[in-house]
This record gives sequence, C-alpha cells and structure tokens, in this order.
Amino acid sequence: MTENYGAEQIQVLEGLEAVRRRPGMYIGSTGPKGLHHLVYEVVDNSVDEALAGYCDEIEVTLYPDGSVSVLDNGRGIPVDIHPKTGQSALVTVMTVLHAGGKFGGGGYKVSGGLHGVGVSVVNALSEWLEARVWRDGKVYFQRFERGAVVGSLKAEPQPVGSQRRGTEVRFKPDELIFPEREFDYALLAARLRELAYLNAGLKIIFSDLRRDPPHRETYQFAGGIKEYVAFINHEKTPIHPDIIYVRGERDGVEVEAALQWCADVYTDTLIGFANNIRTTEGGTHLEGLKTCLTLTINSQARKLNKLKDSDSNLAGENVREGLTAIVSVKVPNPEFEGQTKTKLGNTEVRGIVQTIVSEALTEYLEFNPNVARGIVDKAIQSFNAAEAARRARELVRRKSALESSTLPGKLADCSCRDPAESEVYLVEGDSAGGSAKQGRDRQFQAVLPLRGKILNIEKADPAKIYKNAEIQAMITALGLGVKGEEFDPSQLRYHRIILMTDADVDGSHIRTLLLTFFYRYQKALLEQGYVYIACPPLYKIEWGRNNVRYCYNEAEKEQVLRSLPANTKYTIQRFKGLGEMMPEQLWETTMNPATRVLKQITIEDAAEADRIFTILMGDAVGPRREFIEAHSAQLDLAALDI
Repeated sequence: MTENYGAEQIQVLEGLEAVRRRPGMYIGSTGPKGLHHLVYEVVDNSVDEALAGYCDEIEVTLYPDGSVSVLDNGRGIPVDIHPKTGQSALVTVMTVLHAGGKFGGGGYKVSGGLHGVGVSVVNALSEWLEARVWRDGKVYFQRFERGAVVGSLKAEPQPVGSQRRGTEVRFKPDELIFPEREFDYALLAARLRELAYLNAGLKIIFSDLRRDPPHRETYQFAGGIKEYVAFINHEKTPIHPDIIYVRGERDGVEVEAALQWCADVYTDTLIGFANNIRTTEGGTHLEGLKTCLTLTINSQARKLNKLKDSDSNLAGENVREGLTAIVSVKVPNPEFEGQTKTKLGNTEVRGIVQTIVSEALTEYLEFNPNVARGIVDKAIQSFNAAEAARRARELVRRKSALESSTLPGKLADCSCRDPAESEVYLVEGDSAGGSAKQGRDRQFQAVLPLRGKILNIEKADPAKIYKNAEIQAMITALGLGVKGEEFDPSQLRYHRIILMTDADVDGSHIRTLLLTFFYRYQKALLEQGYVYIACPPLYKIEWGRNNVRYCYNEAEKEQVLRSLPANTKYTIQRFKGLGEMMPEQLWETTMNPATRVLKQITIEDAAEADRIFTILMGDAVGPRREFIEAHSAQLDLAALDI
C-alpha cells in the first residue's frame, strides 16, 4: 500500500468517463431497470418536444441486433456550433453532462429528462449511438462509440420540397456495462402507453422487429388521463359514470387530475406524475390531493346532513376508499428527491394542487348532489367498517393467550434484532414449516408457517380480515400496522419477506393470495421491494457416488440429463412439496443466501397490476373467464400439476 498521497493521486474523470466508471449513480443500476431507463431517457427528450408544442408523433423501434431507436417529428436537435464548446450543439448534447435546452429557460418551459444528464449518459453507456437530425432542409448524421465522437458531422440536403424535421437516436447498450441486454417489450409498452395517456393526443408507435412477423402497436388517447382512469376501472362498478376531470394553472405550475369512485373496491389507487415521471414514492402533489379530498368530502357530508356537528370527521383513508385518481403536474423547476425521481419535493405544489382540485371538485359536487351522496355514503360505510375492524382487532388482541407477547406462537423468530439484516419465510403448511425451522440459520432467518389458504382480501370487508387467524399472525409477525394507514418502514420487523410455497397449483394459488394480501393491505411493501418469492427446486438428479444436481424447471432437468455420459445410471426425485425435503436439502437449495434463487417482487406498471388483481381476485366472474379464455392457449397443460 502506497504512503504517497499527493495531487497525482487525485483522479479527475473527464466527461463521460465518470458515467462509465459509476453507471449506477446516473441510471440507478446496470440491471434490467437501468437498461430500460436508457430508452425512457431518449423518449423523455421527444416528449419534452411534445410538451413544448413542437412534436405530435414519436416512434420507438426494437431491432434484432439488440439496438433501439427513438424518432420524433420535433424541431430537431440544433447542429450549429456551440459558443462554449466549439463543437456542434448535437455533439455537445451527446457528450457533455448537464448540457441541453432545459436549463436556460428558453428551450423548454417544463421537461422530464433525468436531471439534464439524460441523453449524454445514454451515449456513454452504449456500444454505439447514431443520431440523425432533419432540420433546415438538410439531414445531419453523427456516430458515437462508447461516448466518443466518431468522424465529423455529415450533412446532406433533403429531397426537393421536403420540409421534414425531427430527431432519430438509435443506440445499442454496451455489453461491458450491462450483463443482460434484452429489452422487455411489455415493460416498454407499459411506459409508452402511460406517456400517451399523460399527453392527450400524442401518437406513440411502438414496433418490435425482433419478432416474426414484426409486432406494432399505436398508443393515442384524445381523452388523456380521463381515459387512463377508465382503463384502470374497466372491470369495476363506478359510483358515478362520469370521470371527474380537473385542469388548471397557477404560478407556472400546470395541474391535471382525473377521479372516479367505485362501489365494489375497498382500497384506493392514487397515481402521481410530475413532468411525466411516475412518482412512486409520492410527493407534495399527492399530499395536496389527499388533503383536498379529505376537506372537500367532509364539507359535503356536513352539507348533506350525513355528519352531525358532534360527529368526528371522516379520515382520509375513508374518503379515498374505492377511489381511482391520477394527478399529473407540470413544474418548471422540479425538485426530485433521489437520483431516479420517485418523490416530488416542491413545497409550493402542495397548495397549488389543493386549491385547484378543491375548487373544481366542490363545484362539480354542488352541481351533482347525487354523486356527492354516493361518495359520502361510501366514505361513511368505510368509516363504520374501519371501526368494526378496529373493534375486531382489539378483541383478537385481548383474546390472545400470549398476553405477555404480541408475536404469534408459531413464529420461529431469529436472534438478530436489525430488520435490515433479518428475513422471514412465510411457509405453506406445518410440515414444510418444520423442515424450514430446522434447516434455517437462526441468526437472521425467521419462519412463520401458514395453515391452508389464507383469506382473499380482495373480496373481504376489513372486520373479517382482522378475525382471520393466519392474517392476524402475519400482521403482528411482520409489524404491518393497520390497513389504509401510511406505511412506516421503521415498524417493519424484517426487510426480506420471502414467500415459500410448493411448486404446484395449490402453491401458486397460496402465493397469489399472499401477493393479493400485500398489494391491497400494504402496497408500499411491494413498491419498495421488501417482498420476495423463494424458488425451491422441482427435481433432484443423482448419479455416480456423490454427484447431485437440483433442477428448478423441466428445461434445466433435460439439459442436465443430456450432459451426462452415455449409459450413466441416474435417479430422479421430483419434489411434490416442500415437506418432502430434508432440512439440509431445504437449506442448501432454497434458504442458503450463497446458493438460493430469490425473485424480488416490484411494481413497474401500477395501473396494469391493479387491473390484474381486480380481474383475478375480485367478485366479477365475467372478466376472469375472458382473461382465462384469452390466455389459455399459452399454457402447457401437461405441465399443470392437477
């Protein structure tokens, strides 16, 4: 180790070298999330052109060679020489961090690009990037490789009479940066559809040329976020058929909101956007909306004599029960907390959203008293149910035989007291629970066995939820608190909640019921990545004296068998359930952090997740039948363990 520590030891990372050295600082990760973030960045630049009123069509194309292109019909990135860098503006934008038309106030009024590092970061992390610009009757071309300029800017005249304008950016992510470079069509489609909803009238064409024949979808929604709410509530029963729509501007902040309450839903779905970025952790725009809803609905309840002067106010969670709301704000100088923009921090936005939505909502409810009655009745129903649930919860607590300890008796806890280091396995059945308790590392692994199939809370009223023994055990063991209250991570007893069920149809059903419970009871657990699924093996293959391989699916089993020398004698054991495994086997395959496979559950597309839970777990049978009929062709019926 060197003792010399002088100026020569201080590294200055020039230009985009810093991005290539520490990509996670700029795009969050080099996993699938970061890979797709590259596409979002380039698309966001085109959407900014649309927000400024210069672009109405964006085309995104996935190519068989692993590259992706984004084409728009905006003004085209400027190509004249930049006074500060001495290079063309196109090269400056592509190679200099914090360069773009979003900082001076003249180029864009509002924008959603990633802290101004956007497209240059995409360039830095690409094996190659090609930019084409149609502008001033010419088409310009510039190529880059791993962030470096290749050749000079080429210019050719456009065909006579052509006034085409716009920008096309095509890039291929660098294999030196991204271990996995396969773009997920469904993930990109969800984001592009979201952007089309948020920007009414904008046409987004998405093509996948990797498929044969090529697949192409067009997203364009004249109704904007009103159509988005209608899409989410398609399978639900609305209290009022008309979606309440609010639009206004104050102090340069544009606010747009769409709201609809449904009779057959017992949770809320609030989705916030700031400058087209989905703010998964909320922020001041959602706080303003929540405050406004609570004040306005309580005011209406008293006007309609549904609440007496002596009655206490309805709580926020009562007012929002059954509500689907989307609020989208456009802020000239947004303050986002965190590098990847998941929480809006501008304090002035809270009051602006509250005022604009409150005025419009009050006016709408004054003119539509029947709608006001329906919403207030739903909120009062929710309040009464919450009171019944609270009483049921207290009753369960009082009846508990373990008065000295609030933790459930069948929980085998770990000795570690640091939630960040601790994990809990929710295990199907007592026999598997016994194996897991014996096989675990008691230092940091807890085990909670669940008996049978838990209650489907999509259909259950809150009082019933707290009376269910298995759910009560989960709530107390995990430290979840009360349904509807703000999520408090500090109360969580384990930061890895691992669902471990059998690899059969019953196991899948129990896993789905558990995911439904987490999604509807405390959605933030999924949004913030606390929930995982364990992947126990399906097969154990033994040959020779000490050769053992565990296989997690049919394809892996076939691959192992093909790799064995000819005439090798082997035995295959198929695990029908976790209970069949010895504790050592369970540790080795499913619980040992060094060898196990865990799938982290996250929510990329909130609207689609909400819709799927409603279809699969809700009361209405028709939509579920349609879903099964539509997807049955994709099933391998022979693989179903029934």
